[in-house]
Amino acid sequence: FSNYIVPLMIGARDMAFPRLNALSLWLLVAGGVVLYSSLLTGAPDAGWYSYVPLSTKAFSPGNGQDLWIISLTMLGFASIFGALNIVVTIFSLRAPGLTFHRLPLFVWSVLVTGFLLIFAMPFLTVAGVLLLFDRIGGTQFFSVAEGGDPLLWQFMFWFFGHPEVYIMILPGFGVISEILPVFSRKPIFGYKMIAYSSVAIGFLSFSVFVHHMFVAGIDPALQVFFMASTMLIAVPTGVKIFSWIGTTRGG
Repeated sequence: FSNYIVPLMIGARDMAFPRLNALSLWLLVAGGVVLYSSLLTGAPDAGWYSYVPLSTKAFSPGNGQDLWIISLTMLGFASIFGALNIVVTIFSLRAPGLTFHRLPLFVWSVLVTGFLLIFAMPFLTVAGVLLLFDRIGGTQFFSVAEGGDPLLWQFMFWFFGHPEVYIMILPGFGVISEILPVFSRKPIFGYKMIAYSSVAIGFLSFSVFVHHMFVAGIDPALQVFFMASTMLIAVPTGVKIFSWIGTTRGG
């Protein structure tokens, strides 16, 4: 959707790297094929977050979990390539005079989403590769019995897993910010605040991930920090809500 809409909104003829765009699309398709092929060999059964040791070979035998990891690696590269393409397109192919303070809010949301994918997705990819090494190569990155650390998986997974929440919702926020002014028949209320709140959400999204691990034996002082940051990230979202309400008022 962004690949189609963003060039139209910024006055570009195409994305910056059309071939990379095609590669990201076909990696997405190939990753899906690999993932669903695991149904033929025994579906992955360690949950969508695949906590160790449940996802290790001892507790999840068969090839389903391996295919799950390989497919997520392919999908991760697809997302990274697509995100790089979007970021470069927005920075380098804007029409003359289209400054950042004139960008459509959907483009702002997609730009922040692109940076989130670039910085967060590699952690999931690396965690998956380490788990694959444990399962196939006999390494012990996550095994307590062999000196490994199961919390390492949780930290790496959730460092990706919480920014992923905003990767999914920010483009939707951008869509809302484009649709409401049209049907309210008035300009968006608080344009800069909505744009900057998307950037704030992007920064803060990397500082809240431990709230998924409050029962994992994390240091209490660290828990307090992440509890506070979790409450803080509600502020920029609230800014968007009030701006949308301001847009519809009297519209």
